[in-house]
Amino acid sequence: MTDFEQYRHELRVHCYRLLGSYDEAEDMVQETFLRAWRGRDTFRGQSSFRTWLYRIATNLCIDDVRRPRRVLPYQLEPASFPAAALPARDDLPWVQPYPDVLLDRAEEPDAQLVRRETIELAFLIAIQHLPPRQRAVLIFRDVLGWSAKETAAMMDLTAAAVNSALQRARPVMKAQLPPHRAEWSATPSTAEEHALLRKYVDAWEAGDPDALTALMHEDVRITMPPYPFWFEGRESARHTIVANLDPAYRGQWRYLPTSVNRQPTLAAYLREPGDTAFRPFGLDVFRIENGLIAELTAFQLTDFAAHNLPPYLASA
Repeated sequence: MTDFEQYRHELRVHCYRLLGSYDEAEDMVQETFLRAWRGRDTFRGQSSFRTWLYRIATNLCIDDVRRPRRVLPYQLEPASFPAAALPARDDLPWVQPYPDVLLDRAEEPDAQLVRRETIELAFLIAIQHLPPRQRAVLIFRDVLGWSAKETAAMMDLTAAAVNSALQRARPVMKAQLPPHRAEWSATPSTAEEHALLRKYVDAWEAGDPDALTALMHEDVRITMPPYPFWFEGRESARHTIVANLDPAYRGQWRYLPTSVNRQPTLAAYLREPGDTAFRPFGLDVFRIENGLIAELTAFQLTDFAAHNLPPYLASA
């Protein structure tokens, strides 16, 4: 029997695209391997071993995506600035970020597995609007590059049904994706993006909210899952930034550049008053359009191990 482990990375990415959850994708891959092992005597070689694993993983995910779709705060309520602190909503199915250090290890001989435009957060949110089977069809056809015949065999459908599902899925994706997506998603992170983030960090370390908001589009969107509220526009951005710049209120911040979902990212570390080290706080994932920040998704996340980031930063 072919070694299961050589397919782990690509199957995890595949399940992540379908589910929008890194944790659930991990679980689906483990369940795929378990079912494949239990059913190894049924594998007759009509398809490749890799295709057989994809079939198992896809069916598992199709059953799983009947759960509520993964979301970000702006899908739940209008933009607002809460008068008082609101609690985190751990009961909601938030979209989760995917570590680029794992994307870089993924291997897929027959497709461009980790193209930026098919792994970034905007794609993950858009595809959540599709029914489960349309979601899978679109991934096989438009992401993995499989033919209608191959996809039909994979999903026990006819080629006509596959083509019909794809025709219904594409307009939904177009409607859900940002209108200027083609201008910012077709290439990897650029030197200009990294330079912009350097300016962002410099302005943050200088405690300059005006310099920070000058790096943003006028209609910038800021979300902070697992908190349900979100902000829109420079003025709202400045309002929330000012509070967080005050060391007496939150403490001191440090940032390390990284990337998740093929998007420029800053890993945020916070040294709270009285602490001796900077502890993991979250990942700030940026969408940049025309040289300015169009969207900032700040995931509150303290387990940095999967992202190959240090568990703390020492004070200077």
